[in-house]
Amino acid sequence: MKNHIVQYRKKFGFSQDALAKKLGVSRQTIISIEKGKYSPSLPLAFELAITFETTIENLFIYEKES
Repeated sequence: MKNHIVQYRKKFGFSQDALAKKLGVSRQTIISIEKGKYSPSLPLAFELAITFETTIENLFIYEKES
Protein backbone atom coordinates (compact mmCIF):
# COMPACT_ATOMS: atom_id res chain seq x y z
CA MET A 1 0.00 0.00 0.00
CA LYS A 2 1.39 3.39 -0.98
CA ASN A 3 1.84 5.86 1.84
CA HIS A 4 3.41 9.09 3.03
CA ILE A 5 5.18 7.64 6.07
CA VAL A 6 8.67 8.71 4.96
CA GLN A 7 7.59 12.32 4.50
CA TYR A 8 5.84 12.45 7.88
CA ARG A 9 8.69 10.63 9.63
CA LYS A 10 11.23 13.14 8.30
CA LYS A 11 8.94 16.10 9.05
CA PHE A 12 8.73 14.97 12.69
CA GLY A 13 12.46 14.21 12.88
CA PHE A 14 12.24 10.47 13.53
CA SER A 15 14.78 7.95 12.30
CA GLN A 16 13.34 4.59 11.26
CA ASP A 17 14.77 3.10 14.45
CA ALA A 18 13.33 5.81 16.71
CA LEU A 19 9.88 5.49 15.13
CA ALA A 20 10.00 1.72 15.47
CA LYS A 21 10.89 1.97 19.16
CA LYS A 22 8.13 4.52 19.78
CA LEU A 23 5.56 2.21 18.17
CA GLY A 24 6.91 -1.03 19.65
CA VAL A 25 7.73 -2.63 16.31
CA SER A 26 10.94 -3.57 14.53
CA ARG A 27 12.87 -1.23 12.27
CA GLN A 28 12.28 -3.78 9.52
CA THR A 29 8.52 -3.28 9.95
CA ILE A 30 8.91 0.46 9.41
CA ILE A 31 11.09 -0.15 6.35
CA SER A 32 8.53 -2.57 4.89
CA ILE A 33 5.64 -0.17 5.51
CA GLU A 34 7.55 2.72 3.94
CA LYS A 35 8.33 0.63 0.85
CA GLY A 36 4.69 -0.42 0.53
CA LYS A 37 5.56 -4.09 0.99
CA TYR A 38 3.61 -4.42 4.24
CA SER A 39 0.24 -3.02 5.22
CA PRO A 40 0.10 -2.30 8.95
CA SER A 41 -2.63 -3.57 11.21
CA LEU A 42 -5.43 -1.14 11.95
CA PRO A 43 -4.15 -0.45 15.50
CA LEU A 44 -0.65 0.28 14.13
CA ALA A 45 -2.10 2.54 11.43
CA PHE A 46 -3.95 4.49 14.15
CA GLU A 47 -0.77 4.76 16.22
CA LEU A 48 1.10 6.10 13.20
CA ALA A 49 -1.65 8.67 12.59
CA ILE A 50 -1.63 9.74 16.24
CA THR A 51 2.17 9.99 16.26
CA PHE A 52 2.12 12.19 13.17
CA GLU A 53 -0.91 14.21 14.31
CA THR A 54 -2.90 13.38 11.18
CA THR A 55 -5.46 10.90 9.90
CA ILE A 56 -5.01 7.43 8.47
CA GLU A 57 -6.43 8.76 5.20
CA ASN A 58 -3.60 11.32 4.99
CA LEU A 59 -0.94 8.67 5.64
CA PHE A 60 -2.11 5.87 3.37
CA ILE A 61 -3.24 5.85 -0.24
CA TYR A 62 -5.97 3.30 -0.84
CA GLU A 63 -5.87 1.70 -4.26
CA LYS A 64 -8.64 -0.71 -5.11
CA GLU A 65 -7.37 -4.00 -6.45
CA SER A 66 -8.50 -4.80 -9.98
